[in-house]
Amino acid sequence: MTQQISFLPEIDRKETQKKVEEVLESIRIYKQIGFVRREMKTTPAYTPRYHGQTYDVGSPAEDTALWNVEHEQEIENLEMNVDRAMNRLSRIERAVIQKRYLEDESVYDYMVHDELGMSSRTYSRVKARAFYKLAFMLRLEVVKGEAN
Repeated sequence: MTQQISFLPEIDRKETQKKVEEVLESIRIYKQIGFVRREMKTTPAYTPRYHGQTYDVGSPAEDTALWNVEHEQEIENLEMNVDRAMNRLSRIERAVIQKRYLEDESVYDYMVHDELGMSSRTYSRVKARAFYKLAFMLRLEVVKGEAN
């Protein structure tokens, strides 16, 4: 007759999983090949350009350098946050996420649960629980009915 009040919001599982997988994928790529710097555009124009003054203050070199510094710092902070969140997971949850998403790109779920000696059902439960925890620790959860 009375409803239980839940303090945890109901999250959209598919959207949350998608966001967590995107973050884990970018961290995996960063750990494998490092940060890929953007190069400055150096295409010369040999024809004169006739236009009025734009009063544009800036240069491609500054813009490129600023982008490189900001994005490298952003990905390093993200990696640090993911490492910190992974250390808070249980041993088995950490192993599942590490083997499936952070080591090699051509690993599938059935390979991981066979390697860890788990049934498929137990593996999917552990993985879902780990995703739920990671989403909240990294603030990536998507609440149902909330606009992105």
